Amino acid sequence: MDLDTAVFDVDGTLVDTNYQHALAWFRAFRRYGITVPVWQLHRAIGMGGDQLVGAVTSDDVEARLGDELRDAWAEEFAPMLDEVQPFAGVAELLGAVRERGFRIVLASSGKPDQVEHYLGLFDGKSLADGWTSSADVQHTKPAPDLLEAALRAVDGTAGVLVGDSVWDFRAAEALGAPGYAVRSGGFSAAELREAGAKDVFDSPEELLHRLDDTLLAGRR
Repeated sequence: MDLDTAVFDVDGTLVDTNYQHALAWFRAFRRYGITVPVWQLHRAIGMGGDQLVGAVTSDDVEARLGDELRDAWAEEFAPMLDEVQPFAGVAELLGAVRERGFRIVLASSGKPDQVEHYLGLFDGKSLADGWTSSADVQHTKPAPDLLEAALRAVDGTAGVLVGDSVWDFRAAEALGAPGYAVRSGGFSAAELREAGAKDVFDSPEELLHRLDDTLLAGRR
């Protein structure tokens, strides 16, 4: 396999958003009299919103209220957008991987305006060869559509994923792609490895310092 592309999940991996997303979903559900514990919502973050509602409640709630809940989530999340910050070492990590011969794709199924905001936090457009948003996928993680769209964006042959949730690695496994995890998603190292991550790092900064221990050490 000629690994020519490094696909970086954005939400929760490069920018610190997971807890804001969980709180926004909690408030969205409460608008409709539904209480889903925040810890349960947190463990679903990384799964696309089109799948999250049914996963944390029921297919009936998705059928009756899915679109309304997603709209409510967007309204609740919007005021928190300016709180989002990139993790330390993100720009340096992307630059180092690119220097080692990989195409860089920043993969998100978030709304285009949110993705634009995130990329602006770490100068992502100048560091990446391509990026994705919800406009590029029909089915979100754990379906592999986002990774397929990321490869298409740069005419990549095969990719290495860097992500933060079990949903990232289930998607990568469906595509036969290797991946590395950072723990910023709140999942344990054991859970991430069981989902398919080849190794787990505490942060993007630690991954940067240990690139030589990974498939991102340089193209062979």
